[in-house]
Amino acid sequence: MTDLSADLVQQKQKLREKLRFRRKHFAANLDGMAQLAAFRALPAPLSDLLADHAIVGAYAAWGDEPDIMPMFASLAEAGALALPHHAGRVDDMTFRRWRPGESLAKGPWSTRQPADDAVTATPNLIFCPLVGFDRRGGRIGQGGGHYDRYFAAHPTALRIGVGWSVQEIDATPRESTDIALDAILTEQEFILCGDRL
Repeated sequence: MTDLSADLVQQKQKLREKLRFRRKHFAANLDGMAQLAAFRALPAPLSDLLADHAIVGAYAAWGDEPDIMPMFASLAEAGALALPHHAGRVDDMTFRRWRPGESLAKGPWSTRQPADDAVTATPNLIFCPLVGFDRRGGRIGQGGGHYDRYFAAHPTALRIGVGWSVQEIDATPRESTDIALDAILTEQEFILCGDRL
């Protein structure tokens, strides 16, 4: 590892700590009505976008991450929703179909995921959780690189990050393996980051 990449890793780790603190306190201080309203309905541009995609990837919220599952209720009922799945504490991540009523298992990274025997899917539109973001599509995730590797292996999939507005920073430190987002959704706005949407 070069000194430059070691420095970037350290910068990201410091930002993760700061942004997780922000996220935790922001989510804890949302009043009941704001929590009920946040991420419950898709903004108009996204409703139209979802109609053009056969399989949508989402995630089951963990900790203080925004709970986006209510936005995808009809997709999930129709069998068009897939969630991340980890077979073990390995680098690879896949997506597996999930419907309401089906249980979610505790994955090796403590996130909730579909059962091991759920059908594998390849979403062409993916909503991923954020620890931090900037308006140019820079994303800070948990640090494992799972989404970046998945995005690199599936470059045509559209990538939309989801986070609370307080997770925005001016610029995210970027490594060569970091894949930019196409858009970001917060409780306040839908931000276009590139020209693919």
